Amino acid sequence: MKPSLSDRISTGVTGLDEILSGGFVPHRSYMVRGQAGSGKTILGFHFLQQGIDEGETALFINLEEDLDDLKANAAAFGFDTDAIEFLDLSTSADEFTEDQSYEVFSTAEVEQEPLTDRIVEGVTAVDPDRVVVDPLTQLRFLMSDEYQFRKQVVGFMRFLKDQDATVVFTVQNTQSNPTDDLEFITDGTIRLGAEEYGKTISVPKFRGSATQSGKHAYRITDDGMEVYPALQPGEYTGTFDLEQASAGVDEIDELLGGGIERGTVSIFSGPTGVGKTTLGTQIMKAAAERGERSVIYLFEETKQTFLTRSRAVNIPVDKMIERGTLQVTEVEALERSPQEFARMVREEVETRDADIVMIDGIAGYRLTLRGEDGMLLQQMHALGRYLKNMGVTAIFLDETRNITGEFEATVENISYLADNIVFLRHLELEGEMRKAIGVLKKRTSDFERTIREFQITEDGIVVGDPLSDIRGILSGTPEIVEERPKTTDSAARCDE
Repeated sequence: MKPSLSDRISTGVTGLDEILSGGFVPHRSYMVRGQAGSGKTILGFHFLQQGIDEGETALFINLEEDLDDLKANAAAFGFDTDAIEFLDLSTSADEFTEDQSYEVFSTAEVEQEPLTDRIVEGVTAVDPDRVVVDPLTQLRFLMSDEYQFRKQVVGFMRFLKDQDATVVFTVQNTQSNPTDDLEFITDGTIRLGAEEYGKTISVPKFRGSATQSGKHAYRITDDGMEVYPALQPGEYTGTFDLEQASAGVDEIDELLGGGIERGTVSIFSGPTGVGKTTLGTQIMKAAAERGERSVIYLFEETKQTFLTRSRAVNIPVDKMIERGTLQVTEVEALERSPQEFARMVREEVETRDADIVMIDGIAGYRLTLRGEDGMLLQQMHALGRYLKNMGVTAIFLDETRNITGEFEATVENISYLADNIVFLRHLELEGEMRKAIGVLKKRTSDFERTIREFQITEDGIVVGDPLSDIRGILSGTPEIVEERPKTTDSAARCDE
């Protein structure tokens, strides 16, 4: 009985199962290709270990590496090598030292028949449910020509399929021996590669089922391989009310027409030191008072600096963390891929029920892309759309270049992603530095179109009345406008 395409067996790697819509279709063969050191063998061991954990029989056919080294390396990652059957067909040192003959023989005549017999005997004796062949391309060197190699490989795969085994075989990319010609024998191909932002994994071929397209990310850790699928925001939806939430400061709520709606994306833009992070943290403070949970990802400052500064302006971050209403995560951008960061966010949203997610800031997040400029909008769009679909309030902090002077809404040209844009400005007036706040955009409701003074004090954020006596704030040349004295009716009549 043929397996249904809806049936799946796990690859042993959760993220890869997600990309493959559940895992491999049983009783089929799959190719894992990549450069030396990319993790092909580790992936094979994950596949076999999953079978062992599910009570299946697992066989590793080794064609290259010293068996003792292979087992030691696998055990170091925590794989149970005692439970896995090994068929060792690698070349031993004895074959080199004992063969002192200079007589030339045909490789195919000497090796092919004994090798085939050993494979048939070994597989038949084990009767495996899962098989890994590592690397299949090693057989190329044991055949007299390319035709014989392809013929033997086809026969080998059919033999394993007749044994009702699910097969994973690895191939190594080299310029002299390309592996594209082997895709015809496989039901699926997993490609391991590398980009500037890290290791990538993709599935260019998978018969009978849709998979997640694009390049995903992976990492080799002490526990083996971890795969981070690219974010597919359309696959995630949550049920929520588009209700307004207070920022905890009346004047900010007035500017925002009542507050920030749940499930929207807000961009707080402004130059360094103007108070973007403090404003976002104030909103999280108000959320904590409602019993909501917030997460902040720090890309541009340390956690300790953030905590110290927040305490100094009367935001009780320590109590918020202790009560579980705030999670502060310091992110080293150059150690993360954008896919890996998206997985971190997903875990906070789907596992720990985060209500607000703040990224501080976009410039630091850009570093996860390692120079891939064209990907910034794509990744930010996917992340923002995912958070919106899940009903999470997203706050992105964007640092503009100019301390004062010409106005910039955003630096990274991501304003189209935002439902709300709140800008903060430094002002120089009569030799004194002041700050201002205003709302540039709000999709979901009307908003106040004035600019107010913004202060950060030891008691928290203080927002003043509209700065109606100052003009030129957005043009970068603010100046105080003197009000004309009001005339009384009687004075006016006298003038007449």
